[in-house]
Amino acid sequence: VLLVGVHAYPSLLSTLQLWLTFAPVADKTAAYFHISLEMVNWLSIVYLLISIPFGLVSTWVLDSVGLRCALGVYAVPAVTACALATVGIHEKVPPTPPSASAITSTSQPFLMSLKMLLRNKPYIILAVCFGGGIGTFTCFSALLEQILCEKGYSNEFAGLNGALFTVCGLLGAFLLSLYVDRTRKFIESTKICFCLSALASIVFAVVSSPLHQAITLAITSSLFGFFGFAIYPIAMELAVECSYPVGEGTSTGLIFVASQIEGVILMILLQAFTVRVSEDPSSTCALDQDGALDWTTPVLVLAGLCSAMACFYVIFFHTDYKRLHAETNSGDLVKAEDTATEDVPEA
Repeated sequence: VLLVGVHAYPSLLSTLQLWLTFAPVADKTAAYFHISLEMVNWLSIVYLLISIPFGLVSTWVLDSVGLRCALGVYAVPAVTACALATVGIHEKVPPTPPSASAITSTSQPFLMSLKMLLRNKPYIILAVCFGGGIGTFTCFSALLEQILCEKGYSNEFAGLNGALFTVCGLLGAFLLSLYVDRTRKFIESTKICFCLSALASIVFAVVSSPLHQAITLAITSSLFGFFGFAIYPIAMELAVECSYPVGEGTSTGLIFVASQIEGVILMILLQAFTVRVSEDPSSTCALDQDGALDWTTPVLVLAGLCSAMACFYVIFFHTDYKRLHAETNSGDLVKAEDTATEDVPEA
C-alpha cells in the first residue's frame, strides 16, 4: 500500500499538510481577511489544479527514468521530504524483482502506455469512477466546516468530524487491504465499499439538514471515511491488474490526475449551487460581508453524484486480473524449468 502511494502521490508527503490548512476555519478566515468563502475555497482548488500538470510530469518521469528521479522533481516545492526519500533510493529498479510478473514485465514507453490505457475500457471506467470518488472526498474534507457551521455546529465539531473521517478511513484501508491480500477479491470488495460509502453520503446529506444531530453526524462521517478510503489501495491495485503490462507509475498516476480534474469540477459545481443566508439565528459561521452559505443543495448533489458513480462502477466495471495471471504463468514456467533441470542425468 505504501509503495503504491509513493508511486501515485509523490507530492503528498509535503502538500497534504498545507492545502487543507484553512478548511476547518474557512468562515473565520474569510471574516478576518474580509474576503468571500469562494476565495478561501480557491486555496483547495489551486492545489488540485497545480497537481494536474505536476502529476503528469511525475508519471512520465517515473515511467521513464525511475522512482528516484520522480521524487527529485518534487524536491523544489518539497525539498526536505523528497530529499530524504531520494537519498535512500539508489537504483531505478530493485536488485531483486519483487514478483514473477516483474521478471517478465514488458512495460511500454510512456506515450505507448497512454494509448494503451485510453483504449482500455475497464481502466477508463475505474479512472472515472474512482477518480470521482477521490474528488468527492476532497470536496467533503475542504467544505465540511462550511456545511456544518451554517447548521449551528462549532468549528471544533467540524474538525472532529474531519478527524474521524480521516482516521476511520485509514483504519478501513488497512483492514480491507489485509482481507483482499488473503482473498484476492479486488472487484467484489471495491464494489461493496463503494456502495456503502455512497449510502453514508446519502445519510450525511439527510442528517446534516436538521439541527442537533451531532452524534449521528459523527457516526456518519466515520462510516463515510471508513468505507470510502478503504477503496483507495484496492483500486490502485486494480488499476495495475487491469492495465498490465503498462507500468504501475503510469496506470496509478493517471488516476491521480483524473481525481484532481474531477475534484476541481466538483468544487466549482458545488459552490454554484450554494445559497446566500444573510440572517440565521442558528448559524455559528463567522459571517463575511456577504453572509454565510447554505450548503443543503450542494450536499444533496454530492451524495447523488457519489451514488451515481457507485452504481455505474458496480454495473459496468469488469476485468481480468492480468498481472496475477502473468505471475501464475511465470511461476508455473519456473517450476517446469526447475523440474526439467532436476530430471537431466548427471554426466
